Amino acid sequence: MFVGNNWDGTVDVIEARGDFAPVGRINVVPDRLERLREIYTDPIKLVFFLGVRYSSGEGHDQLVDDMYATPDGDALVVSRPSFADVVSIDLTTGAVRWRFGVSGFRSDHMAVSPDGRSVAVSASTSNTVHVLDIVTGRELGSFGTGDQPHENLYTGGGRQLWNMSIGAVTTSLDDPSQDWTKGDRHITIADPRTFQTVRTIDMRPRLDAFGRPDLNDAVRPAVFTPDESTLYFQLSFLGGVVEYDVAADRITRIREFPKSPTTNEDRTTWVNDSRHHGLSMSPDGAKLCVAGTVDDYATIVDRATLAPGELVGASKPYWATVSGDGQSCVISESGADRVTAISFATGRRVATVAVGDHPQRVRIGHIPTIWTPPTAR
Repeated sequence: MFVGNNWDGTVDVIEARGDFAPVGRINVVPDRLERLREIYTDPIKLVFFLGVRYSSGEGHDQLVDDMYATPDGDALVVSRPSFADVVSIDLTTGAVRWRFGVSGFRSDHMAVSPDGRSVAVSASTSNTVHVLDIVTGRELGSFGTGDQPHENLYTGGGRQLWNMSIGAVTTSLDDPSQDWTKGDRHITIADPRTFQTVRTIDMRPRLDAFGRPDLNDAVRPAVFTPDESTLYFQLSFLGGVVEYDVAADRITRIREFPKSPTTNEDRTTWVNDSRHHGLSMSPDGAKLCVAGTVDDYATIVDRATLAPGELVGASKPYWATVSGDGQSCVISESGADRVTAISFATGRRVATVAVGDHPQRVRIGHIPTIWTPPTAR
């Protein structure tokens, strides 16, 4: 598993099962000085660079958001928000193989196509998703989105690409009465072969129809059931999960989870409007794993009842991924610089591993069993 340490520009590699033992660490900003020279000599780039640092970066540069290994396991493709780019890092030498500068001034979440040949990346400030050849970095195409594109998900064996735009999440205009200031938030479904929009879904009228006009409609982390008939997702400011029937095009259930007694109820203190940010599903579709970011816990949820299990204490958990053997949910604890594995069967912590500064995204990948980090050579 690859763990992106957002604030120090490294990626930890850990075993994807068992005791999740550390394997090595990769520097994914070997060109850092070059990028900084480029930014500090361009006043416009510098404004946005500092904007990222003092808003979503909480005073830090965002040096790795998302990452995926190439099909051959010889390179790691990484989105670097503060540098507004995507790079491929050679896993033998540690050098940059290719670099793609996204449109606008910030790169964000990515997704790899089911065949492993292409990678989609959200360009936050230009409302664009770029789709790149994962080996060469060549742009295959792009499509427009709502304001601030975020999560990307492939469906239909790679025939569709879903993008969730979240709008403005770094302002302090967080009271429900100010929701209109957040911008255009909707799901864009595109054909990744033609890059044409197939459909858009605005959750605002669907939330209203369910009787929840009070909820913000920005779709955050999301996960499909194995048959892709149902989508579960988190929303800005919501401490819970939403269930959406894809064919019927309607919200069927909303479940709110326990609040921590120590949680600050001032919404402006919730970084990037992320009350809960991190969602995954067991391979059989029976359990959800929820990262309760602001509430400092994670929990395994029974999908039939949407009842949460034991609340496993965690420090600012920011992502949730299924382990290599499908037995556990692996969360990043960005507030404690570690990742924790929680059993889907028991709902209890089974392992904790120290990683780098402010881990966020965690992704499964394949690399040669004899691999050693470039710095160890």
